[in-house]
Amino acid sequence: MSPVLLLSLVLSAIPQAELVPEKPKRSALNQLTRLLLRKYNCGVRPVQNWTKPTTIYIDLIIKSVLDVDGQTQKVTTSIWYRQIWNDEFLVWDPEEFDGITEISLSSDAIWVPDVIISEFVHVGKSPDIPYVYVNCSGTVKNYKPIQVVSACHLEMYAFPFDRQNCTLTFRSWLHSVSEVDLALWRPAEEIASDTREFMNDGEWELLSVPSHYWTLNLEDRDYAQVQFNVLIRRRPLLYVVSLLIPSIFFMVVDVTSFYLPPNSGTRITFKTSILLGFTVIRVNLMDEIPATAIKTPLIGYESDLSPEPDLFSLTDVSSSDSSLEKILQEVVSLRLYLQEEDSEGISQSYWVELCLKVDRLLFCFYLVFMFIYVMTLLLLWGTWSSA
Repeated sequence: MSPVLLLSLVLSAIPQAELVPEKPKRSALNQLTRLLLRKYNCGVRPVQNWTKPTTIYIDLIIKSVLDVDGQTQKVTTSIWYRQIWNDEFLVWDPEEFDGITEISLSSDAIWVPDVIISEFVHVGKSPDIPYVYVNCSGTVKNYKPIQVVSACHLEMYAFPFDRQNCTLTFRSWLHSVSEVDLALWRPAEEIASDTREFMNDGEWELLSVPSHYWTLNLEDRDYAQVQFNVLIRRRPLLYVVSLLIPSIFFMVVDVTSFYLPPNSGTRITFKTSILLGFTVIRVNLMDEIPATAIKTPLIGYESDLSPEPDLFSLTDVSSSDSSLEKILQEVVSLRLYLQEEDSEGISQSYWVELCLKVDRLLFCFYLVFMFIYVMTLLLLWGTWSSA
């Protein structure tokens, strides 16, 4: 018998069913996912009884303060945000699916609460996390990092000893408290003192994050809200060394200039040099001082403290701004005026005596004003240190 005939006889004896390869069985994870999402409607709130509200538990961990903009009244914060709720349609028996107790599902495939931040301004550079965790009892965990750019009422008067209180208020945009309620996942005391994940090496220090629950009534409907108060304070050492100490030194030198003869050009030149020194400091640190649209920081007035009016000049140097070009023009005007006075040789003893009296009065006023200014800074520093 030929080999070809023998092979055909063997193949004919084998049942045709055994020649067809068996399809691989779906994994338990695949079967469970298909079972849960087969008839799931992500547009329906996941409760069997529609009168029962869905409670969303919220947790918050402050990671870092990225930017504080006093002019636009915005704060950029990096947070770790967690939402936990119960979905009554995502429940299964682990024994029927190889002991699987928790799976990840796409957040687009299930119902997700419409909880927003009321102070939200615009989307930051937040990573997209497309999945949530679901356990066999129906508990859904939505964990994600968020970069929040939020509106905040910033008070910059005490800069650089300022402390800020910025709120992050979470609420459902559409559902009232009878449909979606909010609650804290952890005790409020634990959230307030939780600073372990905060990046504590930057300019801002996290003091605490107190939180509370309250309801807002709009059009005869109550909306649940959970508010977190992010209390932060600035570390002032950099500004004290680079700005306050040189400024106070210039003010002390300016006080000594009052003992120079008022009717000599040396005093005017000396005061102009002090004014130029202040101007250089302000120009170099202009980007470091926060700008505000309404109020000016306390140390923003220091350029007005340094230049005292000289009564023997025709122009008011103290009213000049921080522009170097304008100051140089004033110096040239003073020089031309002094040259003209020397050339004419006109002595006005009456005006000189009057100016001397006014000069002493301004000297006393300047001492009092400088004392109040320095004491205010020391008080702010002491308050900051004891907080």
